[in-house]
Amino acid sequence: MSTICQKTSQSTLASPQKSVDMSRVCSIILGGGQGTRLYPLTKRSCKPAILFGGRFKLVDVPLSNSLNSNIHKNYIVTQFLSASLHQHIFHAYRTPAKGFIEILGAEQKPEKTNWFKGTADAIRQNLEYLVETPADYFLILSGDQLYHLDFQKMVQTAQDKDLDVLVATLAINRKDAKRMGIMKIDEDQSIVDFYEKPQDEAILDRFSVSNLSSDPEKTLLGSMGIYLFKRSSLIKLLLEDLRDDFGKHLIPAKVQKGSIGAYIHDGYWEDIGTIESFYDANIALTGKCPPFNLYNEAHPITTQHSYLPGARIYNTAISDSIICEGSFIEAERIKNSIIGQRTIIKQNSTIEDSYIMGNDFYHLPHSDSHGLPDKLVIEENCTIKRAIIDKNVFIGKGTKLINKNGLREYDGPGVFIRDGIIVVQRGATLPPGFTL
Repeated sequence: MSTICQKTSQSTLASPQKSVDMSRVCSIILGGGQGTRLYPLTKRSCKPAILFGGRFKLVDVPLSNSLNSNIHKNYIVTQFLSASLHQHIFHAYRTPAKGFIEILGAEQKPEKTNWFKGTADAIRQNLEYLVETPADYFLILSGDQLYHLDFQKMVQTAQDKDLDVLVATLAINRKDAKRMGIMKIDEDQSIVDFYEKPQDEAILDRFSVSNLSSDPEKTLLGSMGIYLFKRSSLIKLLLEDLRDDFGKHLIPAKVQKGSIGAYIHDGYWEDIGTIESFYDANIALTGKCPPFNLYNEAHPITTQHSYLPGARIYNTAISDSIICEGSFIEAERIKNSIIGQRTIIKQNSTIEDSYIMGNDFYHLPHSDSHGLPDKLVIEENCTIKRAIIDKNVFIGKGTKLINKNGLREYDGPGVFIRDGIIVVQRGATLPPGFTL
């Protein structure tokens, strides 16, 4: 019996019933979001460039789903703090033999000098590139979501029903509905009504449907922010409706015109929008049967090769945790945590319910002339609980990150608390004995 839990869904992994020509499909990954609710993790990089699971970038998930679905024409639209995202794409991905992986960065143009104002505006400002792309369908994806989805089945559904637009959806509860678009569909799964981020309970009541899911609390159909457009329909919609956002503006407008359907996904999906959702999604990976399966050979997540040796672990009690390559561990105990690449943890330290992102290098590339440490390490006798430690952090001896006062929010020099979770920002140095 395999020791690796394989959580799959019928809609996600089943093969298409007939051949689909994916060479005529192009994906566009929206990677320009500022991610203010994920601050301080987004202080120096955009959301799609945040490290997930100890070794992946969030953008690897939608891009890998695209490549796994035999889509080899891929654009990544970037804007906010995009340098680290650009570097990752250049180093992690080779250009497909019959396609491309290209970055469309925000740029000033003779007729347009503004930043992207929304999802639709970002696509519209790059329309000249799309017009020149040999594709019959454009798949629009978010750069900060977790899921496994076979896009071949979406394309097949759109072709079979001759739809202009197909929206990926899933059953959700009322709490999640307030941050998503919700819809009504008919017996043919055509979308007949759509509402973005409803806050009024009466609206939620109007869209609620019984027997939508095996979970009785999931009575609403929510948009996953994944849209498949016919080429002509996307271009026409962008040129006729000059508003900024797909979910707020263009999708509801298209519902009124018709030829838009729902593709119902019954697998895992998570939108990484807050520190809490990011923390929960990472810690969930340490479980015996995580909802987002990184060990699924049918849906591998591609990322940059590290060329690091295996982790070295000495006299450490480890349970329910992930230890990434190149780490050197002498801790007393690590429980329910992710330890990222090149992490060094010294003796008698305890890590629980935490995500340590690791380091880009073992030694800092500077001298100690200004009192800064020359090594990136968690020193002896440290206690870290329910925390996210960003990359390249030095933590001095005897530091205690335990949220001793049970705070929900806190701002300090290099250390924050968001949603009750301690976050140490990238490159921070915590002195010996620091306690929070």
